[in-house]
Amino acid sequence: MTITLRPGTTVMFTGDSITDCRRRESEDALGRGYPLRVAGEWVRRHPDRPVTWLNSANSGDKVMDLEARWQTDVLDASPDVVSILVGVNDMGWHTVDPKGYVIPPERFEAGYHRLLAPLAEAGTQLILIEPFLLPIRGDVEDGAARVGAEERKAWRADLDPKIQVVRRLARRYDAQLLTADSMFAELIAATEPEHWAADGVHPTPAGHAALAAAWLRLVA
Repeated sequence: MTITLRPGTTVMFTGDSITDCRRRESEDALGRGYPLRVAGEWVRRHPDRPVTWLNSANSGDKVMDLEARWQTDVLDASPDVVSILVGVNDMGWHTVDPKGYVIPPERFEAGYHRLLAPLAEAGTQLILIEPFLLPIRGDVEDGAARVGAEERKAWRADLDPKIQVVRRLARRYDAQLLTADSMFAELIAATEPEHWAADGVHPTPAGHAALAAAWLRLVA
């Protein structure tokens, strides 16, 4: 299904820190990442088609966290389009939730499905963004710990099935799919991974610009 942004359309971005991008710390309700870039570029291209842009992403969120606030943060806003990027916190260092249960792909998929079902029933247009992980060099700070290449290989092994979940759900719900993991894999063939995400997860300005450009290619 082609996403069409008509005058008066409301678009909701949601997800984790990649989409949040300090929105709660800044004066801009869209944060400082790709949602702000999408909105700015849309206004530049289409001054005659005003769109309402919203961002309800929260840093650190997993699928189950989105589910806990889905009604008040997303459904109650009655958006016409919902764009979701979640999954990186469901892998690797975040694979155990507060109750101590591992988050396998099946549980990730079931939770994601519960997010999408009411939106599909309401006729909401959907954009699903693959979670991604770039193969940066050297160690990464993760809180008080330093994470090396071997740990990141384990993260990748855990993330890949969840990327497949997002692709499968996009087909099931006739959603537009932004293949972010594949996109960054192509980009790093010509430029080092750190150019796009210094820690392999959180995009640099260039990474956010790439996400925004890819997002805009999905809408008419």
